[in-house]
Amino acid sequence: MTTLVRPSALTTLGEEEAMFRDAVRDFARSEVAPRVSRMEEEEQIESELISLLFDLGFMGIEIPEHFGGIGSSFFTASLVVEELSRVDAAVAVLVDVQNTLVNNALLRWGTPEQQSRFLPALASGTVGAYALSEAGSGSDAFALSLRAVPDGSDWILNGSKMWITNGAEAGLYIVFANAHPELGYKGITAFLVDREMPGFSVGKKEDKLGIRASSTTELVLNDVRVPGDCVLAEVGIGYRVAIETLNEGRIGIGAQMVGLAQGAFDHTLRYVQEREQFGRPVGDFQGVQFQLAQMATEIEAARLLVYNAARLKDEGKRFLREAAMAKLYASEVAQRVSSGCIDLHGGYGFTREYPVEKFYRDAKIGTIYEGTTNMQLQTIAKDLLRG
Repeated sequence: MTTLVRPSALTTLGEEEAMFRDAVRDFARSEVAPRVSRMEEEEQIESELISLLFDLGFMGIEIPEHFGGIGSSFFTASLVVEELSRVDAAVAVLVDVQNTLVNNALLRWGTPEQQSRFLPALASGTVGAYALSEAGSGSDAFALSLRAVPDGSDWILNGSKMWITNGAEAGLYIVFANAHPELGYKGITAFLVDREMPGFSVGKKEDKLGIRASSTTELVLNDVRVPGDCVLAEVGIGYRVAIETLNEGRIGIGAQMVGLAQGAFDHTLRYVQEREQFGRPVGDFQGVQFQLAQMATEIEAARLLVYNAARLKDEGKRFLREAAMAKLYASEVAQRVSSGCIDLHGGYGFTREYPVEKFYRDAKIGTIYEGTTNMQLQTIAKDLLRG
Protein backbone atom coordinates (compact mmCIF):
# COMPACT_ATOMS: atom_id res chain seq x y z
CA MET A 1 0.00 0.00 0.00
CA THR A 2 1.27 3.48 -0.86
CA THR A 3 2.36 5.36 2.24
CA LEU A 4 0.91 8.83 2.68
CA VAL A 5 1.78 11.57 5.11
CA ARG A 6 -1.03 13.21 7.05
CA PRO A 7 -3.39 15.13 4.69
CA SER A 8 -2.82 18.50 6.34
CA ALA A 9 0.93 18.22 5.74
CA LEU A 10 0.36 17.16 2.16
CA THR A 11 -2.09 19.82 1.02
CA THR A 12 -0.95 22.91 2.92
CA LEU A 13 2.21 24.92 3.28
CA GLY A 14 3.49 26.26 6.56
CA GLU A 15 3.75 30.02 6.93
CA GLU A 16 7.50 30.04 6.40
CA GLU A 17 7.23 27.71 3.39
CA ALA A 18 4.56 29.90 1.82
CA MET A 19 6.63 33.04 2.38
CA PHE A 20 9.70 31.40 0.89
CA ARG A 21 7.69 30.17 -2.12
CA ASP A 22 6.32 33.67 -2.70
CA ALA A 23 9.82 35.15 -2.49
CA VAL A 24 11.05 32.68 -5.13
CA ARG A 25 8.02 33.49 -7.30
CA ASP A 26 8.76 37.21 -7.11
CA PHE A 27 12.42 36.59 -7.95
CA ALA A 28 11.48 34.43 -10.94
CA ARG A 29 9.17 37.11 -12.29
CA SER A 30 11.52 40.04 -11.72
CA GLU A 31 14.95 38.55 -12.44
CA VAL A 32 14.46 35.41 -14.54
CA ALA A 33 11.54 36.32 -16.81
CA PRO A 34 13.24 39.32 -18.48
CA ARG A 35 16.21 37.10 -19.38
CA VAL A 36 14.38 34.03 -20.72
CA SER A 37 14.25 34.92 -24.43
CA ARG A 38 17.83 36.17 -24.49
CA MET A 39 19.18 33.09 -22.69
CA GLU A 40 17.16 30.84 -24.99
CA GLU A 41 18.72 32.46 -28.05
CA GLU A 42 22.23 32.46 -26.60
CA GLU A 43 21.83 28.91 -25.26
CA GLN A 44 23.31 29.70 -21.87
CA ILE A 45 22.24 30.89 -18.46
CA GLU A 46 23.65 34.32 -17.72
CA SER A 47 26.46 34.32 -15.17
CA GLU A 48 24.89 37.28 -13.37
CA LEU A 49 21.72 35.26 -12.82
CA ILE A 50 23.71 32.29 -11.51
CA SER A 51 25.39 34.62 -9.03
CA LEU A 52 21.98 35.81 -7.87
CA LEU A 53 20.86 32.21 -7.36
CA PHE A 54 23.84 31.69 -5.07
CA ASP A 55 23.35 34.99 -3.26
CA LEU A 56 19.75 34.09 -2.40
CA GLY A 57 20.69 30.63 -1.15
CA PHE A 58 18.85 28.74 -3.88
CA MET A 59 21.94 26.67 -4.72
CA GLY A 60 22.48 25.40 -1.18
CA ILE A 61 19.02 24.86 0.22
CA GLU A 62 19.73 21.75 2.32
CA ILE A 63 23.36 22.57 3.03
CA PRO A 64 23.70 23.32 6.76
CA GLU A 65 24.16 26.93 7.80
CA HIS A 66 27.64 26.28 9.19
CA PHE A 67 28.70 25.34 5.65
CA GLY A 68 27.13 28.47 4.18
CA GLY A 69 23.79 27.01 3.11
CA ILE A 70 20.34 27.90 4.38
CA GLY A 71 19.79 24.60 6.22
CA SER A 72 16.29 24.03 4.93
CA SER A 73 14.46 20.92 3.69
CA PHE A 74 14.16 18.83 0.55
CA PHE A 75 10.56 20.00 0.34
CA THR A 76 11.77 23.60 0.22
CA ALA A 77 14.15 22.71 -2.61
CA SER A 78 11.19 21.23 -4.50
CA LEU A 79 9.24 24.47 -4.04
CA VAL A 80 12.14 26.47 -5.46
CA VAL A 81 12.37 24.22 -8.52
CA GLU A 82 8.61 24.41 -9.06
CA GLU A 83 8.47 28.20 -8.87
CA LEU A 84 11.47 28.75 -11.13
CA SER A 85 9.97 26.33 -13.66
CA ARG A 86 6.84 28.46 -13.93
CA VAL A 87 9.10 30.97 -15.67
CA ASP A 88 12.02 28.94 -17.11
CA ALA A 89 12.61 25.21 -16.76
CA ALA A 90 16.23 25.66 -17.89
CA VAL A 91 17.10 27.79 -14.86
CA ALA A 92 15.13 25.42 -12.66
CA VAL A 93 17.10 22.35 -13.72
CA LEU A 94 20.39 24.10 -12.92
CA VAL A 95 19.10 24.58 -9.36
CA ASP A 96 17.53 21.13 -9.25
CA VAL A 97 20.69 19.21 -10.17
CA GLN A 98 22.71 21.28 -7.70
CA ASN A 99 20.38 20.53 -4.80
CA THR A 100 18.72 17.17 -5.35
CA LEU A 101 21.70 15.37 -6.90
CA VAL A 102 25.05 16.96 -6.09
CA ASN A 103 24.43 18.50 -2.67
CA ASN A 104 22.26 15.60 -1.57
CA ALA A 105 24.89 13.04 -2.55
CA LEU A 106 27.54 14.84 -0.50
CA LEU A 107 25.21 15.27 2.47
CA ARG A 108 24.28 11.58 2.36
CA TRP A 109 27.60 9.96 1.42
CA GLY A 110 30.39 12.47 1.98
CA THR A 111 32.91 12.17 4.78
CA PRO A 112 33.12 15.06 7.26
CA GLU A 113 36.31 16.17 5.52
CA GLN A 114 34.67 16.08 2.08
CA GLN A 115 31.67 18.00 3.34
CA SER A 116 33.86 20.65 4.94
CA ARG A 117 35.86 20.96 1.73
CA PHE A 118 33.13 20.96 -0.92
CA LEU A 119 29.81 22.08 0.61
CA PRO A 120 30.89 25.68 1.38
CA ALA A 121 31.93 26.09 -2.26
CA LEU A 122 28.69 24.56 -3.54
CA ALA A 123 26.73 26.95 -1.34
CA SER A 124 28.63 30.06 -2.34
CA GLY A 125 29.62 29.95 -6.00
CA THR A 126 30.58 26.55 -7.39
CA VAL A 127 28.09 24.85 -9.69
CA GLY A 128 27.93 21.06 -9.43
CA ALA A 129 27.19 18.40 -12.04
CA TYR A 130 26.25 14.74 -11.78
CA ALA A 131 28.06 12.61 -14.36
CA LEU A 132 26.53 9.14 -14.68
CA SER A 133 25.31 8.76 -18.29
CA GLU A 134 27.51 7.64 -21.16
CA ALA A 135 26.97 7.13 -24.86
CA GLY A 136 26.30 3.43 -24.28
CA SER A 137 24.58 3.65 -20.91
CA GLY A 138 21.29 5.49 -20.67
CA SER A 139 18.52 3.53 -18.97
CA ASP A 140 21.10 0.78 -18.45
CA ALA A 141 22.92 3.18 -16.18
CA PHE A 142 25.48 0.69 -14.92
CA ALA A 143 26.88 -0.32 -18.30
CA LEU A 144 29.73 2.11 -17.75
CA SER A 145 32.84 2.10 -19.89
CA LEU A 146 34.66 4.88 -18.01
CA ARG A 147 37.41 3.16 -16.03
CA ALA A 148 39.17 3.96 -12.77
CA VAL A 149 42.55 2.30 -12.22
CA PRO A 150 44.37 2.50 -8.86
CA ASP A 151 47.80 4.12 -8.83
CA GLY A 152 49.17 4.14 -5.31
CA SER A 153 46.64 5.99 -3.19
CA ASP A 154 45.25 7.78 -6.27
CA TRP A 155 42.96 6.73 -9.09
CA ILE A 156 43.45 7.30 -12.83
CA LEU A 157 40.20 7.91 -14.74
CA ASN A 158 39.84 7.42 -18.49
CA GLY A 159 36.72 7.68 -20.63
CA SER A 160 33.89 10.06 -21.37
CA LYS A 161 30.43 11.05 -20.21
CA MET A 162 27.43 12.25 -22.20
CA TRP A 163 24.34 14.40 -21.61
CA ILE A 164 25.67 16.00 -18.44
CA THR A 165 23.42 18.80 -17.16
CA ASN A 166 25.36 21.85 -15.87
CA GLY A 167 28.42 20.46 -17.65
CA ALA A 168 29.52 23.84 -19.02
CA GLU A 169 29.12 25.80 -15.79
CA ALA A 170 30.21 23.24 -13.18
CA GLY A 171 33.37 23.42 -11.15
CA LEU A 172 32.76 20.11 -9.34
CA TYR A 173 31.57 16.86 -10.90
CA ILE A 174 30.42 13.63 -9.29
CA VAL A 175 31.80 11.17 -11.84
CA PHE A 176 30.85 7.50 -11.82
CA ALA A 177 33.44 5.01 -13.09
CA ASN A 178 34.00 1.28 -12.84
CA ALA A 179 37.01 0.52 -10.66
CA HIS A 180 36.58 -3.26 -10.93
CA PRO A 181 34.92 -4.19 -14.23
CA GLU A 182 35.18 -7.89 -13.40
CA LEU A 183 32.67 -7.30 -10.59
CA GLY A 184 30.09 -5.69 -12.85
CA TYR A 185 27.96 -3.04 -11.18
CA LYS A 186 29.64 -3.81 -7.84
CA GLY A 187 32.80 -2.17 -9.18
CA ILE A 188 31.13 1.18 -9.81
CA THR A 189 32.60 3.99 -7.74
CA ALA A 190 31.74 7.69 -7.41
CA PHE A 191 34.56 10.25 -7.60
CA LEU A 192 34.63 13.95 -6.78
CA VAL A 193 36.38 15.53 -9.76
CA ASP A 194 37.49 19.14 -9.89
CA ARG A 195 37.21 20.89 -13.25
CA GLU A 196 40.85 22.03 -13.00
CA MET A 197 42.30 18.53 -12.66
CA PRO A 198 44.77 17.87 -15.50
CA GLY A 199 43.29 15.73 -18.26
CA PHE A 200 39.71 16.78 -17.57
CA SER A 201 37.83 18.74 -20.22
CA VAL A 202 34.30 19.69 -21.18
CA GLY A 203 33.46 18.46 -24.67
CA LYS A 204 30.62 19.03 -27.10
CA LYS A 205 27.58 20.99 -25.98
CA GLU A 206 24.33 19.46 -27.24
CA ASP A 207 21.97 21.42 -29.50
CA LYS A 208 18.64 20.53 -27.91
CA LEU A 209 14.92 20.72 -28.56
CA GLY A 210 14.12 22.31 -25.20
CA ILE A 211 15.68 23.75 -22.03
CA ARG A 212 18.17 25.28 -24.43
CA ALA A 213 19.74 27.67 -21.93
CA SER A 214 20.67 24.71 -19.73
CA SER A 215 24.00 23.24 -20.76
CA THR A 216 24.07 19.56 -21.66
CA THR A 217 27.61 18.48 -22.47
CA GLU A 218 30.10 15.73 -23.01
CA LEU A 219 32.89 15.28 -20.47
CA VAL A 220 36.27 13.86 -21.46
CA LEU A 221 38.67 12.33 -18.94
CA ASN A 222 42.14 11.54 -20.19
CA ASP A 223 44.41 10.13 -17.48
CA VAL A 224 42.74 12.27 -14.82
CA ARG A 225 44.45 11.64 -11.48
CA VAL A 226 41.94 11.74 -8.63
CA PRO A 227 43.22 11.55 -5.03
CA GLY A 228 41.96 8.69 -2.92
CA ASP A 229 40.26 11.10 -0.53
CA CYS A 230 38.00 12.18 -3.40
CA VAL A 231 36.20 8.84 -3.54
CA LEU A 232 32.60 9.51 -2.52
CA ALA A 233 31.37 6.83 -0.12
CA GLU A 234 33.43 3.65 -0.71
CA VAL A 235 34.99 1.92 -3.66
CA GLY A 236 32.43 -0.38 -5.24
CA ILE A 237 29.22 1.11 -3.86
CA GLY A 238 28.80 3.82 -6.44
CA TYR A 239 25.73 1.97 -7.71
CA ARG A 240 24.04 2.62 -4.36
CA VAL A 241 25.04 6.28 -4.46
CA ALA A 242 23.55 6.55 -7.95
CA ILE A 243 20.30 4.71 -7.20
CA GLU A 244 19.53 6.49 -3.96
CA THR A 245 20.43 9.92 -5.29
CA LEU A 246 18.38 9.48 -8.47
CA ASN A 247 15.38 8.35 -6.43
CA GLU A 248 15.50 11.74 -4.73
CA GLY A 249 16.25 13.57 -7.97
CA ARG A 250 13.07 12.28 -9.56
CA ILE A 251 11.05 14.28 -7.08
CA GLY A 252 12.89 17.38 -8.24
CA ILE A 253 12.08 16.62 -11.88
CA GLY A 254 8.46 16.11 -10.87
CA ALA A 255 8.52 19.57 -9.29
CA GLN A 256 10.05 20.99 -12.45
CA MET A 257 7.29 19.52 -14.58
CA VAL A 258 4.55 20.76 -12.24
CA GLY A 259 5.97 24.27 -12.38
CA LEU A 260 6.31 24.10 -16.15
CA ALA A 261 2.69 22.99 -16.57
CA GLN A 262 1.53 25.72 -14.20
CA GLY A 263 3.50 28.34 -16.10
CA ALA A 264 1.97 27.36 -19.42
CA PHE A 265 -1.48 27.29 -17.81
CA ASP A 266 -0.99 30.74 -16.25
CA HIS A 267 -0.25 32.29 -19.64
CA THR A 268 -3.19 30.51 -21.22
CA LEU A 269 -5.66 31.48 -18.52
CA ARG A 270 -4.82 35.14 -19.15
CA TYR A 271 -4.92 34.71 -22.90
CA VAL A 272 -8.41 33.17 -23.10
CA GLN A 273 -9.80 36.05 -21.06
CA GLU A 274 -8.22 38.64 -23.37
CA ARG A 275 -8.62 37.02 -26.78
CA GLU A 276 -12.02 37.56 -28.38
CA GLN A 277 -13.74 35.50 -31.03
CA PHE A 278 -17.34 35.85 -32.21
CA GLY A 279 -17.67 38.99 -30.11
CA ARG A 280 -16.72 37.57 -26.72
CA PRO A 281 -13.67 36.26 -24.84
CA VAL A 282 -12.56 32.76 -25.79
CA GLY A 283 -12.78 31.80 -22.13
CA ASP A 284 -16.57 32.30 -22.20
CA PHE A 285 -17.01 29.20 -24.36
CA GLN A 286 -17.89 26.07 -22.41
CA GLY A 287 -15.58 23.87 -24.48
CA VAL A 288 -12.63 26.05 -23.49
CA GLN A 289 -13.75 26.15 -19.86
CA PHE A 290 -13.87 22.35 -19.70
CA GLN A 291 -10.32 22.12 -21.06
CA LEU A 292 -9.10 24.61 -18.47
CA ALA A 293 -10.81 22.70 -15.68
CA GLN A 294 -9.22 19.44 -16.80
CA MET A 295 -5.77 21.02 -16.98
CA ALA A 296 -6.06 22.63 -13.54
CA THR A 297 -7.17 19.34 -12.00
CA GLU A 298 -4.29 17.39 -13.50
CA ILE A 299 -1.74 20.01 -12.43
CA GLU A 300 -3.02 19.92 -8.87
CA ALA A 301 -2.96 16.11 -8.80
CA ALA A 302 0.65 16.11 -10.04
CA ARG A 303 1.59 18.76 -7.49
CA LEU A 304 0.20 16.71 -4.61
CA LEU A 305 2.08 13.61 -5.78
CA VAL A 306 5.31 15.63 -5.77
CA TYR A 307 4.59 17.21 -2.39
CA ASN A 308 3.75 13.83 -0.89
CA ALA A 309 7.00 12.27 -2.10
CA ALA A 310 9.03 15.26 -0.86
CA ARG A 311 7.36 15.17 2.56
CA LEU A 312 8.04 11.45 2.86
CA LYS A 313 11.70 12.00 2.01
CA ASP A 314 12.04 14.71 4.65
CA GLU A 315 10.35 12.52 7.27
CA GLY A 316 12.79 9.70 6.62
CA LYS A 317 10.08 7.39 5.31
CA ARG A 318 10.21 5.14 2.27
CA PHE A 319 9.46 7.08 -0.91
CA LEU A 320 10.73 4.98 -3.85
CA ARG A 321 7.32 4.28 -5.35
CA GLU A 322 5.96 7.73 -4.59
CA ALA A 323 8.94 9.44 -6.24
CA ALA A 324 8.53 7.35 -9.39
CA MET A 325 4.78 8.05 -9.48
CA ALA A 326 5.37 11.78 -9.04
CA LYS A 327 7.95 11.94 -11.81
CA LEU A 328 5.90 9.73 -14.13
CA TYR A 329 2.62 11.59 -13.74
CA ALA A 330 4.02 15.13 -13.57
CA SER A 331 6.02 14.65 -16.78
CA GLU A 332 2.96 13.33 -18.60
CA VAL A 333 0.80 16.17 -17.30
CA ALA A 334 3.38 18.74 -18.39
CA GLN A 335 3.23 17.42 -21.95
CA ARG A 336 -0.57 17.28 -22.06
CA VAL A 337 -1.06 20.70 -20.53
CA SER A 338 1.58 22.51 -22.59
CA SER A 339 0.19 20.94 -25.77
CA GLY A 340 -3.36 21.91 -24.82
CA CYS A 341 -2.19 25.45 -24.09
CA ILE A 342 -0.84 25.77 -27.63
CA ASP A 343 -4.22 24.58 -28.95
CA LEU A 344 -6.03 27.24 -26.95
CA HIS A 345 -3.69 29.92 -28.28
CA GLY A 346 -4.47 28.84 -31.84
CA GLY A 347 -2.01 30.02 -34.46
CA TYR A 348 -0.33 32.34 -31.99
CA GLY A 349 0.62 29.36 -29.86
CA PHE A 350 2.67 27.96 -32.73
CA THR A 351 4.83 31.09 -32.88
CA ARG A 352 7.63 32.32 -30.64
CA GLU A 353 5.73 35.54 -30.09
CA TYR A 354 3.95 33.77 -27.23
CA PRO A 355 5.74 31.77 -24.51
CA VAL A 356 3.67 28.58 -24.62
CA GLU A 357 5.68 27.06 -27.47
CA LYS A 358 8.77 27.11 -25.24
CA PHE A 359 6.92 25.41 -22.40
CA TYR A 360 5.84 22.74 -24.90
CA ARG A 361 9.41 22.13 -26.08
CA ASP A 362 10.80 22.15 -22.55
CA ALA A 363 8.21 19.62 -21.35
CA LYS A 364 9.49 16.79 -23.54
CA ILE A 365 12.65 16.19 -21.51
CA GLY A 366 10.57 15.31 -18.46
CA THR A 367 9.78 11.85 -19.79
CA ILE A 368 13.44 11.17 -20.57
CA TYR A 369 15.99 12.36 -18.02
CA GLU A 370 16.51 10.93 -14.55
CA GLY A 371 14.69 7.80 -15.67
CA THR A 372 12.44 7.43 -18.70
CA THR A 373 8.70 6.85 -18.45
CA ASN A 374 9.20 3.12 -18.97
CA MET A 375 11.77 2.99 -16.17
CA GLN A 376 9.34 4.71 -13.81
CA LEU A 377 6.63 2.22 -14.72
CA GLN A 378 9.04 -0.64 -14.10
CA THR A 379 10.04 0.79 -10.71
CA ILE A 380 6.41 1.21 -9.64
CA ALA A 381 5.42 -2.25 -10.84
CA LYS A 382 8.35 -3.99 -9.11
CA ASP A 383 7.59 -2.19 -5.89
CA LEU A 384 3.92 -3.15 -6.07
CA LEU A 385 4.76 -6.81 -6.67
CA ARG A 386 7.12 -6.84 -3.70
CA GLY A 387 4.17 -5.83 -1.55
